Amino acid sequence: MTSSLNIPIFPLNGVIFFPQTNLPLNIFEDRYLEMVDFSLKNNRLIGMIQKNKSGKFFSTGCVGKINSFSETEDGRYVINLVGQNYFSIKNTQSDLYKFIYAKIDIIKNDETLISDLSNFNIKLLIEKYVDFINNKGIQVDLNIIEKITNTELIKFVAMSCPFSTEDKQMLLETFNIQELGNKLIGLFEFYHELKSKKSLN
Repeated sequence: MTSSLNIPIFPLNGVIFFPQTNLPLNIFEDRYLEMVDFSLKNNRLIGMIQKNKSGKFFSTGCVGKINSFSETEDGRYVINLVGQNYFSIKNTQSDLYKFIYAKIDIIKNDETLISDLSNFNIKLLIEKYVDFINNKGIQVDLNIIEKITNTELIKFVAMSCPFSTEDKQMLLETFNIQELGNKLIGLFEFYHELKSKKSLN
């Protein structure tokens, strides 16, 4: 089930988020300051999406709603987006504003597809994740793992790991949460094998 909507678009490679997650953003470019002003005066929605290597938008992004914001003394906005739904872009209008304004199709979430984790090995995911961030020298407060649900944990790992743009997009387009977790484990194993091969050369 889809519905159409016109909203500002924020293309930002290396950044994905999912419905029911939070995305803090530090906004400082003029066109995106205008984007936030526009969003705050209207429905508070912003579409986050990545671009492929040819500079075109990927097929899927996530709509977020501004639920908090502050203005800094040096003219920046610090905002937080709460993920609403996945979306695809129908067409864009670049001559109305400094930012990209687009007509999008909202892809409604089917909770029956994304909620079942009864057969998922969450301990294996955590093990692979901890090994990955340790090898990368990334500092993460692992206490957060004990305070969130398994669904939230899988989304957090997908959002926070420094994967390639293409890998991030592949994860974003995986709507089934158990499949998303399995793909994360596969990515961790791939990067581990890649590191091992490089160390042998």
